[in-house]
Amino acid sequence: MADEKIKDRYSDEELAEFKVLIQEKLDKANKEYAELRAALRFGDNSDRDTAPIFKNMEDGAETLNREELGLQASRLEKFIKGLQGALVRIENKTYGICRATGKLIPKERLRAVPHATLSVEAKEKRR
Repeated sequence: MADEKIKDRYSDEELAEFKVLIQEKLDKANKEYAELRAALRFGDNSDRDTAPIFKNMEDGAETLNREELGLQASRLEKFIKGLQGALVRIENKTYGICRATGKLIPKERLRAVPHATLSVEAKEKRR
């Protein structure tokens, strides 16, 4: 490995592999996001605001569930934007380059966190 030339970017073949991985994750995340949004919209059609008797415990549980779904949707939306950004970086051939150090982020990290823009070392320094 000491004789291996240090690369400044991933090859087109490597980028194509990452693109497939990211697109699969993006498709799955978009599907989950649509399901969460549908579940949140479904809750809007309840009759709880017109019902003559309010059930406090049920209302509290429903509110908590809706808040939880909203948080999940928000996290998923952020994840989707990160994946979309990764696809842009692949097209620009800057994918996998740490924005703090300019060095390549290891493939293992990118496989685990395909939208990563920082190496583990750079991320730990920012804490």
